[in-house]
Amino acid sequence: MAEETIDITATETTTDTVDTTDDANTQAASSLTQQERDMIAQMPYEEARDKLMQAVRALENGGLSLDESMRQWEIGEALAQRAQSLLGAVRAKLDAAQAQQAQTAATAGTQSNLQ
Repeated sequence: MAEETIDITATETTTDTVDTTDDANTQAASSLTQQERDMIAQMPYEEARDKLMQAVRALENGGLSLDESMRQWEIGEALAQRAQSLLGAVRAKLDAAQAQQAQTAATAGTQSNLQ
């Protein structure tokens, strides 16, 4: 039984944005529309991850034509980039918070933090 392919045009979007700039050559070779790319660029992490897993399952199950397989692969690549960029943004925030905490901890209980 072939699993249903993903139609990203039916997804909900949020207002969170992360820079997902692609080079012009990648966009020109893609079958994804700008609207589909924009929708993916607005997805929260959990939605992008879930849709990525669906795309992978559809490819693993087989039964797709070459064009359908290529489209699922392109969707998967765009979703993976979105999820990775969101994780990268979270990692940067955590790193900044840890650096701030380390800086504060280094002077805690000393005269330098009282001045």
